[in-house]
Amino acid sequence: MSTESANSVPNGTPNTAAEPNQTNGTAQPPEKKLTGAELKKQKQAEKQARRAQAKESPGAQASQKPPSTPSKPQQSSSKSPKSQQGKNAPEKQQQQQSPKAQQQGAKVRRSSETAMAPKPALVKRVGLFGHLYGQPRRHNTVNAGKDIHPAVLALGLQMSSYEICGSNARCVAMLLAFKSVIHSYTTPPGTSLARHLTSHHLSPQIDYLKSCRPISISMGNAIRWLKDLIIKIDPDVPESEAKQSLIAAIDSFIRERITAADTLISQTASSKIRDGDVILTFAKSSIVLQTLLEAHANGTKFRVIVVDSKPLFEGRKLAEELVEHGLDVQYNLISAAAHAVKEASKVFVGAHAMMGNGRLYSRVGTAIIAMLAHDRDIPVIVCCESVKFTERVALDSIVGNEVAPAEELLARGEEGEGQIKRWQETPNLQLLNVMYDVTPAEYIKMVVTEYGSLPPSSVPAVLRNLGTI
Repeated sequence: MSTESANSVPNGTPNTAAEPNQTNGTAQPPEKKLTGAELKKQKQAEKQARRAQAKESPGAQASQKPPSTPSKPQQSSSKSPKSQQGKNAPEKQQQQQSPKAQQQGAKVRRSSETAMAPKPALVKRVGLFGHLYGQPRRHNTVNAGKDIHPAVLALGLQMSSYEICGSNARCVAMLLAFKSVIHSYTTPPGTSLARHLTSHHLSPQIDYLKSCRPISISMGNAIRWLKDLIIKIDPDVPESEAKQSLIAAIDSFIRERITAADTLISQTASSKIRDGDVILTFAKSSIVLQTLLEAHANGTKFRVIVVDSKPLFEGRKLAEELVEHGLDVQYNLISAAAHAVKEASKVFVGAHAMMGNGRLYSRVGTAIIAMLAHDRDIPVIVCCESVKFTERVALDSIVGNEVAPAEELLARGEEGEGQIKRWQETPNLQLLNVMYDVTPAEYIKMVVTEYGSLPPSSVPAVLRNLGTI
């Protein structure tokens, strides 16, 4: 019998006794080749064994030996009972726990996650006026939209920075910007100007202005008038002719409802100023300025007391313009309003809007001046154009007001303001910067409009005359 046949067995399995006699240079006895499925099972078994060992305790990992590669496919395809127990132990423990214990464990995990999560920044808002806090004012043109006209972009930035301030100034500037929008507009094919201009081209411009600062009552009335005018355009009218008619209508609106109205109001109101009067006014109103200059040009000898307040200090600009025209002016802050009212004989104030119930909606601080004057039986005269009349009803300053950024209340460049300067980091401290207040109708003696001098109760009659009710 040959050596090869003596060292082999009938089933073809290699004999391990022949291995010690082999050297590095000689060929090893042939082994059975593993199929692809068997190799895959072998690798999976090795991987599962390593995972089971990793889940065991560190002491168990140190005591156990690393799994050796099995020589037979049958041994490699089976898992060790200990590794299976180590893998399935947490699952069995979780199944054995009662529902109450599982809920407590979930609460502990949630509390630990909440403790590790970063705390959100504290929102400083006054709860009573919480409904007035909208999105922050836009101070740049980022994400403004490609369909926003450059004139509207510039107007929005000027409004948000108070470069254009006052109800009349904002309304006129908006209408002039809309003139540029209409002039550059082109009707797309397959539609008409009356149906496309309002909803697809003009509305995005209005939304952008609202994101910069809430629109005023006069701006809202002008927008409704312009939209109604656009809708009534005949589709058969050529586009160039329709655009020219809209531009001409805007010019007529500015001339009749604002410019001519201011002239009539200033003439009527200035006739109520007599020699020796002391006229008190608050902040700055363009129509009050025009009224005082009209009375001064007529030769009436009177004195003016300007009461002002932060953060805008509009009265400072009014006092400077009056002094440039040669009027005798006294400038006070609102903290000294009670003393200033003692010297006044009449109070002239402007208006942001006249409400449907006869109340005055104006710059915050106007109600204080009117109440102090009413307490001393001093007549309060409101100068207001009919474009600022609205059918809305206001009972207080909480609903429908405008909240400006609280940082504007802090004077720029001042040092040593203590906790007020660090109000964001100071707990239980909020700053409120509302823009307007509401003056009751009983504190108002007269409302001067382009239709004449009326009591506050006649506001609904003016609205009926304008056809807005």
